[in-house]
Amino acid sequence: MSAADAVDLSVQIGALRLRNPILAASGTFGYGLEFAHLVNLNRLGGFVVKGLSREPIEGAPPPRLCETPSGMLNAVGLQNIGVRAFVTEKLPVLRKYDTAVLANVFGYCLEDYVEVIRTLEDAEGLAGYELNISCPNVKKGGMQFGGDPTQVAEVVGQARRAAVRRPLWVKLSPLVADIGLIARVAQDSGADALTIANTYPAMAIDLRSLKSRLGNLTGGLSGPAIKPITLRLVWEAKKAVSIPIVGLGGIETVEDVLEYLSVGASAVQVGTASFADPRASEHLASTLTNALVRLKASSISDIQAKFASKNG
Repeated sequence: MSAADAVDLSVQIGALRLRNPILAASGTFGYGLEFAHLVNLNRLGGFVVKGLSREPIEGAPPPRLCETPSGMLNAVGLQNIGVRAFVTEKLPVLRKYDTAVLANVFGYCLEDYVEVIRTLEDAEGLAGYELNISCPNVKKGGMQFGGDPTQVAEVVGQARRAAVRRPLWVKLSPLVADIGLIARVAQDSGADALTIANTYPAMAIDLRSLKSRLGNLTGGLSGPAIKPITLRLVWEAKKAVSIPIVGLGGIETVEDVLEYLSVGASAVQVGTASFADPRASEHLASTLTNALVRLKASSISDIQAKFASKNG
């Protein structure tokens, strides 16, 4: 048996077992079907579909994307077809793929989150839910759900009660003073895993027109520029909780993947890299085995143990 044959890439995220720790991130991979002619979806650990809301949303005005140094700004405005259209139009086709499909869920009040999950609970073909709590609570003056421990407990708790059939991942906002505190609240309220983290609010200006380079004034920053910041958030959260963490932010290379795994992530999501190379996630999944061999590791847990032994 070769060293590569001895490597185990499978990971356990709560009750969900993935063939490898590479997932495509929500908002960067459509509903998965848009990439199916370019990417072998069955080679991924899974993917998260774009955010689903109670009713369809048209989204933000164009332009919705612009490049920045070492990153990208997006202001898509959570455009989507709505949860009921997803269940009838997209999900039946997704069922033929042998990979974990997770639904990203968002809302502007607690009732929105609950209604979306209840609709999905009646459908087949999903492996779990990812709760986006970086949304403004319109009933609480627009404050983000994810920025206040009380609101985190409420939205995760209600989502947990609605999500009877499937695991619940909670996608945290990076805009918090204490990521460990928010992570613990999400865990205590019923989260099976955490996705860390969402994009960072940012701006870009066109000096020729003195207008925003986006249709909106601001957008979300992603890409390599945010990786060092998010890497620390994963490390901080890992010290605070016992549930698995899925790292997300600036992953382009297999070395990026290994950095997230070493600080405690059980899996990672690939986002902005898919815009430059639609096959980025598949490429990372196919090269991860040899990367572990070079580090003389036979599993993801080996990487984490090696980091812990060298960094106290």
